[in-house]
Amino acid sequence: MKSILFVCLGNICRSPLAEGIAKNILLNSYHDNKIKIESAGTSEWHIGEAPCEDSIKIAAYHDINISAQKAQQINTEMLKNFDTVVALDDSNYTDLKKLNCKNLYKLGDFYDSGADVPDPYFFKGSDRMEGFEKVFIMIERNVRALLKDNIKS
Repeated sequence: MKSILFVCLGNICRSPLAEGIAKNILLNSYHDNKIKIESAGTSEWHIGEAPCEDSIKIAAYHDINISAQKAQQINTEMLKNFDTVVALDDSNYTDLKKLNCKNLYKLGDFYDSGADVPDPYFFKGSDRMEGFEKVFIMIERNVRALLKDNIKS
């Protein structure tokens, strides 16, 4: 594996977390920064924006800085530059299939029996950060499984 692209809807919550987590795991567990890791969204809604404030906060809580990332929209040209594309949910997976994406996987398939990673952008109320923490943990365990299966330490 030489490159991984994580894809969610807007590229401001889940996929930036997956990108940051993967980069952190590669550096800390595999001492490897040669694998290209990026994230993108299927929509154009947030192009050029930083990750959402709560994603930045939950990543920072886990000593990962994602604040410099900028949202980008997936396109067919971008897909040619990645040998592994990972969708965060069924909807993203379906959208990527429509773009004839090859080497496509769903993140939840690596550890959580195919479960979708829920979009924390829509979490409301006092339990919002608890929801972001649950999403972070789900992303982290699936990314760890993806990397363990595909990277030699």
